[in-house]
Amino acid sequence: MTEKIAVLGAGSWGTVLANLLTENQLEVALWTHKPAQVPEINEQHTNQHYLPDFKLHEALHATADLAAAVKDATVILFVVPTNAIRSVATQVSALLDETQRPIIAHAAKGLELGTKLRVSQVLEAVLPAGRYQGPVVISGPSHAEDVATRDITTLTAAAADEAVAKKVQQLFMNDYFRLYTNTDVIGVEYGAALKNVIAIGAGALHGLGYGDNTKAALMTRGLAEITRLGVKMGANPMTFIGLSGVGDLIVTCTSVHSRNWRAGNALGQGQKLPEVLANMGMVVEGVSTAKVVHELAEQQQCEMPISNAIYQVLYQGAPIKTVITDLMAREGKAESDFGVTLQVVPNKV
Repeated sequence: MTEKIAVLGAGSWGTVLANLLTENQLEVALWTHKPAQVPEINEQHTNQHYLPDFKLHEALHATADLAAAVKDATVILFVVPTNAIRSVATQVSALLDETQRPIIAHAAKGLELGTKLRVSQVLEAVLPAGRYQGPVVISGPSHAEDVATRDITTLTAAAADEAVAKKVQQLFMNDYFRLYTNTDVIGVEYGAALKNVIAIGAGALHGLGYGDNTKAALMTRGLAEITRLGVKMGANPMTFIGLSGVGDLIVTCTSVHSRNWRAGNALGQGQKLPEVLANMGMVVEGVSTAKVVHELAEQQQCEMPISNAIYQVLYQGAPIKTVITDLMAREGKAESDFGVTLQVVPNKV
């Protein structure tokens, strides 16, 4: 019997992952909260708003009925914006019976506003204990547009139980899509979330006309900040030199496919944040994550000058050139000064 996978969220990433799983000869139910998407996906086999001109597999089935989507699913994959996870998970929790015990996975990249929780923590807080396996985090350097064209892509599947991560790994792998397993859920989720903040900064630098030297400086010192906070929160520092750390940071800070980069680029060109978000037409995770990171850094007494500068631009109206000047005028320090003890614990990857 073919396994059934429920993919919750019919944006660009959810649609591409659902299509990939369908190509892997799995039964896939793609749930959308927008009923108007259903006939387009099922009859025209397109999702033009999110993936213009991309043809979907004819066997991919979309539905606006959440109960129908998750019924008999062996894996339920959440691919909705971070701040919608709690709402959708609350609906799913009422639909899980005692015998189903599906694997719960997510491919979101952010931190929840208000609670400052990672996505897996939100899922664990909402879903009934004992009625699911996981959660598993799927993350790494990936743009939906590139996966749609079968560009070679490698990601991480992270779970506390490596055996559960391996089950997800096997479902996704094919000749252009490869997953590695990891047990550092904390590190993978912080890497995924925090790189979006740095990517806004990278876009802003491009919009202002800065070159490759500046981009490299931002990404390198941004990675130091990501590692600094991640380790304080319990992550393995080695995770941040992997796919969900430096890998995701590279692709998000250098690609026009990145919403966070595009938002930053527009800010650098002089547009105001409300205008930028209105024109994007999709959620820019880094904007809300910047607020959460600012609060976490203060709470943990963690020095994150670049992230704080981006927060000042987004939420306090600080001119970008002013915060750049302030960053460059900071007192000199050693490159190896992370402000935390980097105790290396090898991951099983």
